[in-house]
Amino acid sequence: MIRSLLILWITVVSTVARADVPIQEVTSPGGIKAWLVQEPSIPFVALEIAFKGGAALDPASKQGVSYLMTGLIEEGAGDMDARAFAKRQEELAASFGFDVFDETMTISARFLTENQDEALELLRTALVEPRFDQDALDRVKAQILSIIASDEKDPNSVASRTFDSLAFGDHPYAAALEGTVETVTALTRDDMLVAHQRLLVRENLFVGAVGDITAQELGLVLDRLLGELPKGEKGIVPPVDYGLQGGVTVVDLPTPQSVALFGHSGIDRDDPDFFPAFLLNSILGGRGIESRLTREVREKRGLTYGIGTFLVSKEETNMLLGQVASANDRVAAAIDVVKDEWAKMAADGVTQEELDAAKLYLTGAYPLRFDGNATIANILVGMQRQDLPIDYIASRNDKVNAVSLADVNRVAAYLLQPENLHFVVVGQPEGLN
Repeated sequence: MIRSLLILWITVVSTVARADVPIQEVTSPGGIKAWLVQEPSIPFVALEIAFKGGAALDPASKQGVSYLMTGLIEEGAGDMDARAFAKRQEELAASFGFDVFDETMTISARFLTENQDEALELLRTALVEPRFDQDALDRVKAQILSIIASDEKDPNSVASRTFDSLAFGDHPYAAALEGTVETVTALTRDDMLVAHQRLLVRENLFVGAVGDITAQELGLVLDRLLGELPKGEKGIVPPVDYGLQGGVTVVDLPTPQSVALFGHSGIDRDDPDFFPAFLLNSILGGRGIESRLTREVREKRGLTYGIGTFLVSKEETNMLLGQVASANDRVAAAIDVVKDEWAKMAADGVTQEELDAAKLYLTGAYPLRFDGNATIANILVGMQRQDLPIDYIASRNDKVNAVSLADVNRVAAYLLQPENLHFVVVGQPEGLN
């Protein structure tokens, strides 16, 4: 019965299909802050935890240490080995997820209210008392080495890694999350302990909670779950300059289809022009089949099944990127169309009709994002990480609608830089050097 309820709640779309989610800021007796959306209708809680820093804090000689350490956290904790930990988690019908990215380490927890105490104690043990047993270390390390080997043959992974290397040199942004064969092979249990102490610190903590829990209850949960972690130091990513100029880089890989990753510098999330840029990207390539690049590259010319663009905002850099895949004998033509459309939009901007359609789509789709406890908890943490105000959800669509055609076209003139577009093409493309 417990398992059925949990599965039901995870799969059912929430009734919170609106953009007025009531968020409370909670401070625990011990001073830990969190954002809460209380939803008592179903006895279930989703907890999202993020630690600022992530794999960008890995020393150069130990690339992949955060990725490996994160993969080991639930491979045994306290007096439980990996098998016992997994069995206990299953008995409680609890779900824990651990992941790491360039700038964050994340923990996702889902549990029923009736099992809350036992589930949180199990999670607390994993966070505070991970075992890092040698057999688990060897097993997970082997899995990661297999991933690294697979990525060497994957065009998308090769394109991403090559683009980052060209753009950021020896900065951590250019390092693969998984590390390299050499660095991962050399990692030890002591390295896991050091990475654990570096990443899981209260100074870098963000928490979002959604479900059947009150503010007072959440405050006690925060201290119990996270209060034993060291305060630590802020996870500061080293500064970096985006160092890639316009051009084409070809990486030879035997495959019938080439993958192209392209882009240039972007815009900061805090920039007053972010929302005009957001709408601009939607019109250019961020809105699937309705975007201009899809219309020109796919619909009119049949050069690809899919093309898209996206804004990337990091602590130390911002990019406007895009990706397209096409047959080796057609990818050069696809690239030419992208260049032409990039230049046209920079020079001529967009139309009022395009802007109105983008606004309608973005404002209409936004409430649909709030489709369950787990999703909302993740959004709460993302808002905190980006230093957005607690009322952002209620005001976001107003900010979109306030953007004028003049705003978008003014931003297009300086944000779109056709001369700085760099294409990393992985495959065996014809007509490209």
